[in-house]
Amino acid sequence: MVQLTLPKNSRVTDGKVWPKPENQDHLKEFRIYRYDPDTGANPRTDTYFVDLGDCGPMVLDAIIWIKNNVDPTLTFRRSCREGICGSCAMNIDGANTLACTKAMSDIKGTIKIYPLPHLPVVKDLVPDLTRFYAQHASIEPWLKTDTAMPEKEWRQSREDREKLDGLYECILCACCSTSCPSYWWNGERYLGPAVLLQAYRWLIDSRDEATGERLDDLEDPFRLYRCHTIMNCAQTCPKGLNPAKAIAEVKKLMVTRQV
Repeated sequence: MVQLTLPKNSRVTDGKVWPKPENQDHLKEFRIYRYDPDTGANPRTDTYFVDLGDCGPMVLDAIIWIKNNVDPTLTFRRSCREGICGSCAMNIDGANTLACTKAMSDIKGTIKIYPLPHLPVVKDLVPDLTRFYAQHASIEPWLKTDTAMPEKEWRQSREDREKLDGLYECILCACCSTSCPSYWWNGERYLGPAVLLQAYRWLIDSRDEATGERLDDLEDPFRLYRCHTIMNCAQTCPKGLNPAKAIAEVKKLMVTRQV
């Protein structure tokens, strides 16, 4: 069961059951988390019925259909619809994933949708990612060099470029970090799988000349070493990446420089 960071002294209650579309038999039931901080009311789960003959096949299609046809107050993030931006990350059927790439046909019975767990909720399905983005910025995710700028570009061999595969594809959707128990328990200090994967992406880049500085920044009992290889991160990543492996490689670099 998804664990949410609820407002103080609150509990999730059963909410409104919206009427079914008339004269339609091919319906799908949705139970969606609702929370509006401006009302002071408890969070709730509202029940909706989506006409599958009138909307696309993905969960995001259904959420948009609900907003357009049933409840315009339903709040969620979305952007490009191509599984790249990460905006529509949420907890669907008990797993963190992208609503735009999750097919309704993959889920039997009622589809339950919650915001990403263990983050404060701004409204409905919108989590507060302020700390997550600040942690990403803290690793300085850009090329750092001391060498004079080349006339055209920083050259890189094919072999060195291939080392970045499985790293650069991260879309910062936060599905992995919000599925990580270590991040739940130590999120204020542990950087989490998404940010550490990004950190390794720059550590392994042959063009970057700040390896020592980057490793010094990660040498901390909490920032790096709270990973317990539970592997939730790799299981939930919608891009099929393996943050746990990247974290292990960072730890190897820590050991290697001390030998």
